[in-house]
Amino acid sequence: MNRYPLWKYALLVVALLFGFVYTLPNFFGEAPAVQVSSAKVTVKVDDAVRARVEKTLADAQIQPDFVLLEGNSIKARFADLDTQIKAKDAIVKALNPNEVEPTYIVALNLLSRSPKWLSALHAFPMYLGLDLRGGVHFLMQVDMKSALTKKAESLTGDVRTLLREKNIRHSGISRDGNNVVVSFRDAATLAQAQAVLTDKVPEVLWTPGTAGADSVLSGSLNPKAMVAVQEAALKQNINTLHNRVNELGVAEPVIQQQGLDRVVVQLPGVQDTAKAKDIIGRTATLELRMVDDSAEAQAALAGSGPVPFGTERFVDRGFGPIIVKRQVVLTGDNLNDAQPGFDENHQPSVDLTLDAKGARIMKDMSRENIGKRMAIILFEKGKGEVVTAPVIRSELSGGRVKISGAMSTQEANDTSLLLRAGSLAAPMEIIEERTVGPTLGKENIEKGILSVTWGFAAVAVFMCIYYLLFGVFSSLALGFNLLLLLAVLSLLQATLSLPGIAAIALVLGMAIDSNVLINERIREELRGGASPQAAINLGYERAFATILDSNVTTLIAGVSLLAFGSGPVKGFAIVHCLGILTSMFSSVVFSRALANLWYGRRKKLKSLSIGQIWKPKAEGDQPAANA
Repeated sequence: MNRYPLWKYALLVVALLFGFVYTLPNFFGEAPAVQVSSAKVTVKVDDAVRARVEKTLADAQIQPDFVLLEGNSIKARFADLDTQIKAKDAIVKALNPNEVEPTYIVALNLLSRSPKWLSALHAFPMYLGLDLRGGVHFLMQVDMKSALTKKAESLTGDVRTLLREKNIRHSGISRDGNNVVVSFRDAATLAQAQAVLTDKVPEVLWTPGTAGADSVLSGSLNPKAMVAVQEAALKQNINTLHNRVNELGVAEPVIQQQGLDRVVVQLPGVQDTAKAKDIIGRTATLELRMVDDSAEAQAALAGSGPVPFGTERFVDRGFGPIIVKRQVVLTGDNLNDAQPGFDENHQPSVDLTLDAKGARIMKDMSRENIGKRMAIILFEKGKGEVVTAPVIRSELSGGRVKISGAMSTQEANDTSLLLRAGSLAAPMEIIEERTVGPTLGKENIEKGILSVTWGFAAVAVFMCIYYLLFGVFSSLALGFNLLLLLAVLSLLQATLSLPGIAAIALVLGMAIDSNVLINERIREELRGGASPQAAINLGYERAFATILDSNVTTLIAGVSLLAFGSGPVKGFAIVHCLGILTSMFSSVVFSRALANLWYGRRKKLKSLSIGQIWKPKAEGDQPAANA
């Protein structure tokens, strides 16, 4: 009746080991480290850079714990802060000979001291939020007017191209604010154009009118399209910000939408606000220009002559210097998308999608320059580098351009990423910033741990006094629940903040409720005259329905917070929901396993150590107790 099969005990042992292993990294603390990442989107951090870092440290007689390539950055961990500073200075000197234009960003960082065998099991500590680790907080306002203006400019070019293709004559296309205004000589042509534009550009509301002697058609984005433009601009800005903050060595940045036009950026562990603002506020632009392959340009490359008038010298990534004409053919504003793909020979390529204006310019330019090279240049902080310079093989029409040649699949992926990640979709302004010092974060951690510890101790003492041995079972189940919750949070690499610690303390109070229900149900069965073994069995079985109902209703509230909350509220909700799930497992399965292990094999069990059992009085009887 009260015996678990061996497989259930084995399952609990595995859960206990899982909880111990994945909670353990949180107790090792963090060690000083140096992170190396690219300062330019055209520079790639790879294994060759890692080897240079290792050689630099060896030459400087600095012994790191390890140097590894992780994602798009290199991380080196050291024993103390002095070694960390020396290592940073040595790496900066070796990788950035020109301090004015650094090629790599060398940032101070913190890495877990977890041993390698834990890391091999993918057991890592939880990330700490801004309020626990310290760092910088920015609230940024997105200029949605600029996003709508940019869309209106794009629509102006699309309308001009569409009317030309349909051979509909107009007397001028202009932009009035965010509206596109098309003028016509007569009403019949206006009606024809309105029918075409309504069908081909459905996101725009077209309204006929007059302006002097002309008939005009005024188009404005419908409300749904305006919202879509704003959402797309906000999403692109958030993606671009994610790419940029990776250079700061932030383990778990928080970049999320707040309201309709604001973005919250939290960078735990970063104390240099000026550096963070410099990285986040970086602007990048894309330009397409023709390459100058004239004899004068070749002489300039060979060093025997000056750069021809109207040209500039750039560096082609992977191929060296190149002479490019100053005249800009296209800009990144005309590029809608860039994706890796394959050409007709099944070779890796980069597929560009241009807007209507860009498609028209590209068609005319490519027809006149077949056999010549076109350079795609990415500018950052006023400095430009050539991403690629393909040869134009044929006329490029239809708004889709395929760049192929001597490139690998990885190079095609990298190039398309560079072209997509150019600039922000709309300008942003920092309207609020604050810095949280590491000392305050350390105090918050200590106070949070202290509150959870004292809360756990108080609950455990009460349960042991009131329910005796079953109180001990409940306290052990509560400890198992805490261990399991921390392990799951660590496995998910969740970010722990002060609201998360508050949720852990709340979970402890809620988790013990289940054990109180079970213990009181066992007491009730004993008062009803059930034998001790039957009381244990019935107590757990009949209390389960109540435990399930109460936890499901609480879980619904937690899921609502998770779905509709943001920031600290969402962090609280994640810990809250996970804590409910782990508490159900620990309070029902683990505590019963302890009870079964202690009492299950006793055939002639006469009493349970579950505290005072008050039975109904019979005539002439005194209250009875079962201890």
